[in-house]
Amino acid sequence: MANDAAAAGQLTVTDEAADAAGVPPARAKPMSAPRRALLFGLAVVVALAMLLCWCGFRVQQARQAQAQRSQFLQVARQGALNLTTIDWRHAEADVRRILDGATGEFYNDFAKRSQPFIDVLQQAQATTVGTITEAGLQTQTADTAQALVAVSVQTSTAGEADPVPRAWRMRITVQRVGDQVKVSDVGFVP
Repeated sequence: MANDAAAAGQLTVTDEAADAAGVPPARAKPMSAPRRALLFGLAVVVALAMLLCWCGFRVQQARQAQAQRSQFLQVARQGALNLTTIDWRHAEADVRRILDGATGEFYNDFAKRSQPFIDVLQQAQATTVGTITEAGLQTQTADTAQALVAVSVQTSTAGEADPVPRAWRMRITVQRVGDQVKVSDVGFVP
Protein backbone atom coordinates (compact mmCIF):
# COMPACT_ATOMS: atom_id res chain seq x y z
CA MET A 1 0.00 0.00 0.00
CA ALA A 2 2.84 2.31 0.74
CA ASN A 3 4.13 1.56 -2.71
CA ASP A 4 0.73 2.44 -4.18
CA ALA A 5 0.72 5.77 -2.37
CA ALA A 6 4.24 6.51 -3.56
CA ALA A 7 3.28 5.59 -7.11
CA ALA A 8 0.15 7.69 -6.85
CA GLY A 9 2.24 10.54 -5.47
CA GLN A 10 4.59 10.38 -8.40
CA LEU A 11 1.74 10.39 -10.85
CA THR A 12 0.20 13.34 -9.12
CA VAL A 13 3.47 15.25 -9.07
CA THR A 14 4.06 14.52 -12.76
CA ASP A 15 0.55 15.58 -13.72
CA GLU A 16 0.86 18.74 -11.61
CA ALA A 17 4.25 19.55 -13.18
CA ALA A 18 2.80 19.13 -16.66
CA ASP A 19 -0.15 21.38 -15.79
CA ALA A 20 2.19 23.98 -14.27
CA ALA A 21 4.30 24.00 -17.46
CA GLY A 22 1.20 24.53 -19.59
CA VAL A 23 1.62 21.25 -21.40
CA PRO A 24 -1.54 19.22 -21.74
CA PRO A 25 -1.30 15.69 -20.45
CA ALA A 26 -0.18 13.26 -23.12
CA ARG A 27 -3.14 11.37 -24.42
CA ALA A 28 -3.18 9.16 -27.44
CA LYS A 29 -6.04 10.59 -29.48
CA PRO A 30 -6.52 8.62 -32.69
CA MET A 31 -6.42 10.61 -35.95
CA SER A 32 -9.69 10.63 -37.83
CA ALA A 33 -9.95 8.69 -41.09
CA PRO A 34 -10.62 11.76 -43.29
CA ARG A 35 -7.61 13.55 -41.83
CA ARG A 36 -5.36 10.52 -42.46
CA ALA A 37 -6.65 10.28 -46.03
CA LEU A 38 -6.00 14.00 -46.56
CA LEU A 39 -2.43 13.76 -45.25
CA PHE A 40 -1.74 10.64 -47.32
CA GLY A 41 -3.14 12.31 -50.45
CA LEU A 42 -1.06 15.42 -49.80
CA ALA A 43 2.09 13.29 -49.36
CA VAL A 44 1.36 11.46 -52.64
CA VAL A 45 0.82 14.77 -54.50
CA VAL A 46 4.09 16.20 -53.13
CA ALA A 47 5.98 13.01 -54.03
CA LEU A 48 4.54 13.00 -57.57
CA ALA A 49 5.37 16.70 -58.02
CA MET A 50 8.96 16.06 -56.94
CA LEU A 51 9.20 13.06 -59.27
CA LEU A 52 7.80 15.09 -62.16
CA CYS A 53 10.30 17.92 -61.52
CA TRP A 54 13.18 15.45 -61.37
CA CYS A 55 12.08 13.75 -64.60
CA GLY A 56 11.76 17.12 -66.34
CA PHE A 57 15.23 18.11 -65.17
CA ARG A 58 16.72 14.84 -66.45
CA VAL A 59 14.98 15.24 -69.83
CA GLN A 60 16.38 18.77 -70.12
CA GLN A 61 19.87 17.52 -69.27
CA ALA A 62 19.59 14.77 -71.89
CA ARG A 63 18.45 17.27 -74.53
CA GLN A 64 21.35 19.60 -73.74
CA ALA A 65 23.85 16.73 -73.90
CA GLN A 66 22.41 15.56 -77.23
CA ALA A 67 22.52 19.11 -78.62
CA GLN A 68 26.17 19.42 -77.56
CA ARG A 69 27.06 16.05 -79.13
CA SER A 70 25.31 17.08 -82.34
CA GLN A 71 27.12 20.42 -82.40
CA PHE A 72 30.52 18.81 -81.81
CA LEU A 73 29.90 16.23 -84.53
CA GLN A 74 28.59 18.81 -87.01
CA VAL A 75 31.67 21.02 -86.52
CA ALA A 76 33.96 18.01 -86.99
CA ARG A 77 32.13 17.00 -90.17
CA GLN A 78 32.27 20.56 -91.52
CA GLY A 79 35.95 20.83 -90.61
CA ALA A 80 36.73 17.64 -92.55
CA LEU A 81 34.69 18.88 -95.49
CA ASN A 82 36.47 22.26 -95.44
CA LEU A 83 39.87 20.54 -95.39
CA THR A 84 39.05 18.20 -98.26
CA THR A 85 37.08 20.51 -100.58
CA ILE A 86 39.47 23.06 -102.06
CA ASP A 87 39.59 24.59 -105.53
CA TRP A 88 42.77 26.21 -106.89
CA ARG A 89 40.68 29.00 -108.51
CA HIS A 90 39.54 30.31 -105.11
CA ALA A 91 42.14 28.78 -102.81
CA GLU A 92 42.49 31.92 -100.68
CA ALA A 93 38.77 31.86 -99.79
CA ASP A 94 38.91 28.12 -99.09
CA VAL A 95 41.92 28.55 -96.80
CA ARG A 96 40.17 31.48 -95.06
CA ARG A 97 37.14 29.22 -94.49
CA ILE A 98 39.41 26.59 -92.89
CA LEU A 99 41.07 29.19 -90.66
CA ASP A 100 37.71 30.70 -89.65
CA GLY A 101 36.68 27.32 -88.25
CA ALA A 102 40.02 26.63 -86.52
CA THR A 103 41.55 27.48 -83.17
CA GLY A 104 44.64 26.83 -81.07
CA GLU A 105 47.72 25.09 -82.36
CA PHE A 106 45.94 23.83 -85.48
CA TYR A 107 45.07 27.41 -86.41
CA ASN A 108 48.65 28.56 -85.85
CA ASP A 109 50.17 25.70 -87.87
CA PHE A 110 47.73 26.01 -90.74
CA ALA A 111 48.08 29.80 -90.87
CA LYS A 112 51.89 29.46 -91.15
CA ARG A 113 51.61 26.92 -93.95
CA SER A 114 48.67 28.41 -95.79
CA GLN A 115 50.56 30.47 -98.39
CA PRO A 116 52.84 27.62 -99.52
CA PHE A 117 49.73 25.40 -99.62
CA ILE A 118 47.91 27.92 -101.83
CA ASP A 119 50.97 28.19 -104.11
CA VAL A 120 51.13 24.40 -104.59
CA LEU A 121 47.38 24.22 -105.32
CA GLN A 122 47.61 26.97 -107.92
CA GLN A 123 50.73 25.57 -109.60
CA ALA A 124 49.19 22.10 -109.89
CA GLN A 125 45.76 23.54 -110.66
CA ALA A 126 44.44 21.04 -108.14
CA THR A 127 40.86 20.67 -107.07
CA THR A 128 39.71 18.35 -104.31
CA VAL A 129 36.14 17.46 -103.46
CA GLY A 130 35.45 15.68 -100.20
CA THR A 131 32.34 13.74 -99.28
CA ILE A 132 31.70 12.66 -95.70
CA THR A 133 30.87 8.96 -95.71
CA GLU A 134 30.64 8.39 -91.96
CA ALA A 135 31.31 10.28 -88.73
CA GLY A 136 30.98 9.68 -85.02
CA LEU A 137 32.22 11.01 -81.70
CA GLN A 138 35.02 9.04 -80.09
CA THR A 139 35.38 10.99 -76.83
CA GLN A 140 33.73 14.01 -75.29
CA THR A 141 34.22 16.31 -72.32
CA ALA A 142 32.36 19.47 -71.38
CA ASP A 143 34.32 21.67 -73.83
CA THR A 144 36.08 19.31 -76.26
CA ALA A 145 35.40 16.23 -78.33
CA GLN A 146 37.25 13.93 -80.69
CA ALA A 147 35.44 12.70 -83.76
CA LEU A 148 36.39 10.07 -86.30
CA VAL A 149 35.39 11.14 -89.79
CA ALA A 150 35.58 8.97 -92.91
CA VAL A 151 35.93 11.02 -96.08
CA SER A 152 35.97 10.08 -99.74
CA VAL A 153 38.19 12.58 -101.58
CA GLN A 154 38.42 13.06 -105.33
CA THR A 155 41.47 15.03 -106.43
CA SER A 156 41.99 16.31 -109.93
CA THR A 157 44.88 18.27 -111.39
CA ALA A 158 45.36 20.01 -114.73
CA GLY A 159 47.05 17.02 -116.40
CA GLU A 160 44.81 14.30 -114.96
CA ALA A 161 41.80 13.13 -116.94
CA ASP A 162 39.77 11.23 -114.35
CA PRO A 163 39.96 11.96 -110.61
CA VAL A 164 40.57 8.89 -108.49
CA PRO A 165 38.62 8.74 -105.23
CA ARG A 166 40.62 8.09 -102.10
CA ALA A 167 39.31 7.13 -98.69
CA TRP A 168 40.67 9.04 -95.70
CA ARG A 169 39.94 8.62 -92.03
CA MET A 170 40.51 11.66 -89.90
CA ARG A 171 40.52 12.21 -86.15
CA ILE A 172 39.31 15.75 -85.58
CA THR A 173 39.40 17.42 -82.19
CA VAL A 174 36.91 20.22 -81.66
CA GLN A 175 36.91 22.71 -78.82
CA ARG A 176 34.40 25.20 -77.46
CA VAL A 177 35.73 28.76 -77.73
CA GLY A 178 33.27 31.17 -76.17
CA ASP A 179 29.93 30.41 -77.77
CA GLN A 180 31.47 28.73 -80.84
CA VAL A 181 32.97 25.30 -81.45
CA LYS A 182 36.08 25.16 -83.64
CA VAL A 183 38.56 22.58 -84.92
CA SER A 184 41.63 22.46 -82.68
CA ASP A 185 43.50 19.43 -84.07
CA VAL A 186 43.42 17.18 -87.12
CA GLY A 187 45.14 13.84 -87.56
CA PHE A 188 44.90 11.01 -90.03
CA VAL A 189 44.02 7.52 -88.84
CA PRO A 190 45.59 4.60 -90.73
